[in-house]
Formats: sequence, C-alpha cells, structure tokens
Amino acid sequence: MATGEVEVTASELEVISIAKTPPFQIEDETEADEALRLKYRYLDLRRPRMQKMLVTRHRLTKIIHAYMDEHEFVEVETPMLLKGTPEGARDFLVPSRLHPGEFFALPQSPQQLKQLLMVSGLGRYYQIARCLRDEDLRADRVLEITQLDLEMSFCSEEDVFTLIEGLWARVWKELLDVDLATPFPRIDMQQSLLRYGTDKPDLRYELEIADVTEVLRETGAEVLRGAIAEGGVVRCIRFPDGKSASRRELDELTQMAKSAGGKGLAWIPGPLDKRMTEGERAAVMAAAQAGEPDLVLLVADRRRKAETVMGLLRRELARRRNLIREDEWRPLWVYPMYLFEEDDQGKLTYGHHPFTSPWPEDMDLINERPLDVRARAYDSVVNGVELASGSIRIHNSALQERVFEILGLDKATIRSRFGHLLEAFEYGVPPHGGIAPGIDRLMMVLTRTENIRDVVPFPKTQSHQDLMLGAPSPVDQAQLDELHIQVVPPKKPAS
Repeated sequence: MATGEVEVTASELEVISIAKTPPFQIEDETEADEALRLKYRYLDLRRPRMQKMLVTRHRLTKIIHAYMDEHEFVEVETPMLLKGTPEGARDFLVPSRLHPGEFFALPQSPQQLKQLLMVSGLGRYYQIARCLRDEDLRADRVLEITQLDLEMSFCSEEDVFTLIEGLWARVWKELLDVDLATPFPRIDMQQSLLRYGTDKPDLRYELEIADVTEVLRETGAEVLRGAIAEGGVVRCIRFPDGKSASRRELDELTQMAKSAGGKGLAWIPGPLDKRMTEGERAAVMAAAQAGEPDLVLLVADRRRKAETVMGLLRRELARRRNLIREDEWRPLWVYPMYLFEEDDQGKLTYGHHPFTSPWPEDMDLINERPLDVRARAYDSVVNGVELASGSIRIHNSALQERVFEILGLDKATIRSRFGHLLEAFEYGVPPHGGIAPGIDRLMMVLTRTENIRDVVPFPKTQSHQDLMLGAPSPVDQAQLDELHIQVVPPKKPAS
C-alpha cells in the first residue's frame, strides 16, 4: 500500500504452540498485582513498555562500551567468588566444599580488585559488573545490581568529572535527544545537607532549608530553646501558600516528620507566635524567604535527624504544591564529601568506603577531629537520584592502615581482611581513582520510573524471593552434607 503497510492473505494455518489464556492482560496499562506479574515475569515482559525497557537497557550498555573504548579503557572481568571484607552491606556467602567451614563472599563491588589492577600497571580499567548485597530492599534497590565499574591511574577528580559528564551527555543525547550542559554544578556535602536535607538534592524546584539556630537560641519558645541547649539545631522551610492549608494537611505533615524519627513539627504563624518575639518571627520568615500567603515549618532536633526530616518535608511540599519541573534535567556533583561520619549509635564509620583518600589539607585533623576531615569523594546526582559514587583512593599503605585503625579495627583484623591489599601497595602503586555508576538507577532516571524492578529483567521481591523460579528453596540433605553444613531451624516464638 502507499502507506507502506502490507496485506497478507493466509492460505494455511498451522498451530505451532498452544497458549493458555494469560493471567492478566498483555498491555501497557494493567491492574494486575505486582506479585502476579513477577510470578509470570516472562508474560509481563511481553508488554510493550517492558519490551522497550529491555531494548533501552541494551542501547545504554552499547553506548557505554563504545564510549569507554574511545577513551582507551580496557574491559577486565573480575571474579565472583571473593574473600569476605564487609563494605557496608551484608555479604552473600558461598560455602567451600573443599575447605570445610570456610566461605567465599559474592562481590558487593570489585573495589579492591580494580585497585589491584592499578598496581598491575593496567592504567584504565572498566567492566559492566554484577554485584550482590544482602540488604533490605527499597524502591531504588535490588539484591543483584549492575554497575559500570571503572578505575584510572594518575587521575584527579577533574578527570573523573570530565569522563562521566561526557558519558552522561552522550547517553542523554542518544537515548532522549536531550543536550546536557557541561560542566555540571558542584555542591559541598554539608551545604547540600543544610540547604536540601539530603546528599542527593533535586534542583528542579527552589525550596531551600534554612538554619535559624542562632536566631532562636534565647527564644521564649521552650521546645526550640531546649533542643538548642541540648546540642540540637532548628531548621525551617517555606510552605508555599501554607496559610490556606487545612488542619488535616498540617497533621499529615506532622505525622510524616514523626515517622521519619523527628520529635514533631511547628509552624509560624501558629501556636508558637505568642512565645516568640516579633523580631524572631520576622527573622525566621526572612531566612525561609516566606511571603504573606506562606507558612514556615520548623524542626528542632539533633542535626542529622533535623536534616532527614527537613529533606523529607521539602520533597513532600514540592509534590503537594506541584513545584517540580518534570521536563528538566538537573545533573550535579556532590563534592567534596567527608571521610568519616557517625552511625545511628554514635559510632565512627566511613562516609563512602575505607579506601577513600582524605584531602591533603585536612591530614592534620585525622587523629583529633576525624569528622572534620574532607574526603576526595564525589557523587553524581541527577534530579534527586544518586547515579554514581566514586573517589580518589588511598595509595599509601601506612595511611590506609591508619584509617582502618581509626575505624576501630585492630592490627590482626586489618591483616586478616586487607593484608593482600596492603602487601600489594608495598610493591609500588600509582595514585588512582574511579567511580561506579549504577546501570539500574540510570535506567530508572532515563525511563522515569520510581520502581527499580521495572528496569530489571528478572527481579526479586522486597522479601528477597524470586516468585517465578520459586527461590530461595530448600536443598537436599546430601548437598548440605557435602558442604559440611547443618541447618538449625529458627526458634518458634514463645506462646
């Protein structure tokens, strides 16, 4: 036909495969429960939207391979059976049949192996690596992840930034026909946490958090003054057209703050007005850049908790007031970051991973004020999603060992877990650094989905189950015997 369509007249029909009626409609819009779709994932993947996901992922990895080849990186496959060296999440362990009572660990990342490749003199390494982390699942996490893993010798942060900015620019242009302006803006991690309540800020809307701790240090509002006296902070944010908000909406925001671990939520104008001076109220309104129709929401708590709560409120206010410019792309770098941080129990832990190099200017702080030590670490963030983390690595064995000690590891533990790396450094290692963009999260951003399982061909559920294959599942006793494993049934709860 003139339209290019072709009519086919059938002369014979042969049934080559009998098909049952599928358990849900094979179309883009389906009301089928996710568990049902995961059980019949091979049918779910027939939907045009899911077919497009598979093709887009193929095109993405094809672009990556071509780009890395152009920049003279060498693809190297690293092993899947490694030594267990905890890097933040739980390891998946594999029992050794030939060495009873001993285990391999599946890789959380090829971090140490790619550093050892730099010792080997390779210079520029990459692979699209499969990594496994036994952690609780969220909308943007799965057990089995795919990442672009890369490392370079004799590089600086600027080399990594230029490389990734060029890659993102090509990906966005070839897949979405979008021109990303480079170089990307950069924001210090502390400023990011203060102004946006997160280390992965979304810049598609202007709401910014302000610190009003000093303004309210002597305030008559006891709940605020008391939090400050206990070492806490007071943060505030503008609630656009908040004076028109219903009591129900304010109660919902208060409950949201409490569910995030906060003590509660206050606002002005509101119940606190009579306990604050006119000057204090004016200063808070000015800090939040609030106008006549706005409210200002306040949170008083420990710094980390206040940042978490305010970041959550910022995202929720933007959603409720339709402030997010959905057609924009706002990439940035969070840099510099910090070498150490405190966990929820107040224990010192690493900010990125223990192989990250401190800033040379902060080396004199590492023993006395470790939390003030900046790290040569960086995150690539697009529209509020962290797409990649990386750093310039420690390449001095003495410094590396000192960092392990600050983290509370004794010398025996250090040698047991990391002796291979420290020994390799004694044979001459170049300065090196790298980054590891997540392919799955990148796909989420490119396809504008909020569920990572949409972009993974065969994902697990949040309870770590493969509904299609029926995994995990029991194994034969003979297999357990061969591996010298005895399974202890979980204890039943007391009646």
